[in-house]
Amino acid sequence: MNAKLDSTATARPVTRATFDQVLVPTYAPAAMVPVRALGLDLWDQDGKQYLDFTAGIAVTSLGHCHPRLVEALTAQINTVWHLSNVYTNEPVLRLAQALTEATFADRAFFCNSGAEANEAAFKLARKHAHTKFGPAKSRIISCINSFHGRTLFTVTVGGQPKYTEGFEPLPQAIDHIVFNDIAAARAAIGDDVCAVVVEPVQGEGGVMPATVEYLKELRALCDQSGALLIFDEVQCGMGRTGELFAYMGYGVTPDILTAAKALGNGYPIGAMLTTEALAATLSVGTHGTTYGGNPLAAIVALNVVDIINTPAFLARVQQASQKLVAMLQGLVDDYPQILKLVRGSGLLLGLVVADSFKGRSKDIQKAAEAQGLLLLMAGPDVVRFVPALIVSDAQIDAAELMLRAALSRLSSAA
Repeated sequence: MNAKLDSTATARPVTRATFDQVLVPTYAPAAMVPVRALGLDLWDQDGKQYLDFTAGIAVTSLGHCHPRLVEALTAQINTVWHLSNVYTNEPVLRLAQALTEATFADRAFFCNSGAEANEAAFKLARKHAHTKFGPAKSRIISCINSFHGRTLFTVTVGGQPKYTEGFEPLPQAIDHIVFNDIAAARAAIGDDVCAVVVEPVQGEGGVMPATVEYLKELRALCDQSGALLIFDEVQCGMGRTGELFAYMGYGVTPDILTAAKALGNGYPIGAMLTTEALAATLSVGTHGTTYGGNPLAAIVALNVVDIINTPAFLARVQQASQKLVAMLQGLVDDYPQILKLVRGSGLLLGLVVADSFKGRSKDIQKAAEAQGLLLLMAGPDVVRFVPALIVSDAQIDAAELMLRAALSRLSSAA
């Protein structure tokens, strides 16, 4: 029998080594392979239990296998999976209603990822400027060390050259300025700019919150120049900062907002939210996606929004943030030879390493994993904490014990 047609293929044992044999090497995953998860708990192939403070990179914000989401998805799976955009469907209509009622937006466009949501936002900005002002108004301004996705367009808008090297020629009329630098923004945003895109809290770029003054100045500069202000809230949105979306805490309203990650709690979905006037720019046939807004993704996201967007839930995120910040600050105080400071917003926090430990955030991540705590990096000098928003005080206490054990081992080995 042809091995590729063997019906027993799904039962074959697989290990981390299988990754190196059959997958394109665009990632370097950990040695352990997770096989089961519930809430913030996760188990690998050997049965070892971990406390997950990664949330799938700020995705599973309601924890793994949340019972209400499992129930909603199961019911939808047994109803209708896919219709294409030749037809609409009830879950996506309800989701659009929920998001527009909860935000500044009048209209929503649904896709499958944050990159696709940003792609739609950038295309809308260019199309709007071309229609209203002509082709000369096409430049996009982004920030150095930003991250907006991995398509050729979005990776170029992101301000990290390591992600664009070797993919030239790149899309043109895209420039980058220093994040939180008002003078740089004033110098860059002229009449030829169609859009300014910014993460209210940079995630991949080191967990850097924007200042209120910076975002307010971007809003004013966009108003003066006729550019659109785009907030990429793919990572910092959906309750992560203690508000449904981060812009709400800043008091600065964008023209376009993008969301993904936690919107589907792990089920792939992205959204671009905008106003009635701007949405009219994308008429029938100007943009689209086969799977965007499918009933499965939409029903999960609808329930996610319903759970997160309550005063009690968001207040608890803020409480958990205060406890986690205090815990991390205690570690900074006790391990100054390894750690320097805590920064971030809500439950999107970064632990910056000391100058003498520069470039070694990966060592902290590995040491924590050995203790049973899963963490992320945000570059070589920042350890990132993005636990599920349902994290308990007891789980924060447990994380502290594991972190202290990890840091003590690193300290003694130095």
